[in-house]
Amino acid sequence: MKSSKQTILVTGAAGYIGSVIARRLLEAGFAVRALDILRSGGESLLELWGRSDFSFIKGDVRDAATVAQATAGCCGVAHLAAIVGDPACSKEPDLARSTNFDGSKLLYEAANKAECKRFVFASTCSNYGKMADPEKFVTEESELSPLSIYAETKVAFEKFLLGRPRTNPCIPTCLRFSTVHGLSPRIRFDLTVNEFTREIALGKKLVIFGEQFWRPYCHVVDLARSVVAVLQAETATVGFDVFNVGDTTENYTKQMIVDEILKQIPSGVVEKVSRKEDPRDYRVNFDKIRNRIGFKITKRVPDGIREMREILEHGMLLNPYDPRYSNI
Repeated sequence: MKSSKQTILVTGAAGYIGSVIARRLLEAGFAVRALDILRSGGESLLELWGRSDFSFIKGDVRDAATVAQATAGCCGVAHLAAIVGDPACSKEPDLARSTNFDGSKLLYEAANKAECKRFVFASTCSNYGKMADPEKFVTEESELSPLSIYAETKVAFEKFLLGRPRTNPCIPTCLRFSTVHGLSPRIRFDLTVNEFTREIALGKKLVIFGEQFWRPYCHVVDLARSVVAVLQAETATVGFDVFNVGDTTENYTKQMIVDEILKQIPSGVVEKVSRKEDPRDYRVNFDKIRNRIGFKITKRVPDGIREMREILEHGMLLNPYDPRYSNI
């Protein structure tokens, strides 16, 4: 049975963030059309199967026929489909560039042709690279300094979107997500908070490097909420614009993340190793999204740590080291 609700296309809907966005959109009264190539499987969407307001297309955003089918009749797009993260992009650089930029461009053009009204792009705070002044916070107006293929593709597509004619029917908004953490229907452990918590909760020795580097963090639920909030906001308020997503108080160094975990698991063993392979270092200000649309986070790093600790201590996962829990 076809739903009479407004339909949002969610690309990468089976992923760590996309699977939460799909649920939040359904809760908000939208119908969801999910598009995913299922590189990591589709178990995260099984709970939604059979709903009249949920449909699924298996396919690649780089395929013109697929994206034309996927965008037809939709009022908006939440675009997350990508090769995600620096290690995954470095492992398959050609696939990363063709998916993250070429596929994204093809998707937007299809959405514009289908006259989808909104296009929300999941970008990243990794675009900032390294702070020019370590004493200051970066904002949406700060210079971008991508230091990886992943960030390069995100910056390139942001520029593409913001350069579209203002007369286009499909109005873009770019959301620069903080580093994500917390529990999702598609769990990932190749993320700082989740990985560190797993190691310590399971009694392993956690080896860290670059403990002094800063990064902003945001719970997966709040990143999903930001997408819904932008889709519900007036186009004049958010269209052709960029927003950092997170909270200014949620900037942490790796050492601070470890300290938060040890508050919950005091027995943890941590070893620091001197390495300089990761030059990213940035503290981010999030006033713009709060002032513009009133967006506020509901969960903080200790909440994400607690979620991961509890499911691990209760043995909810048969093998927390299964490759399915990583994009690498």
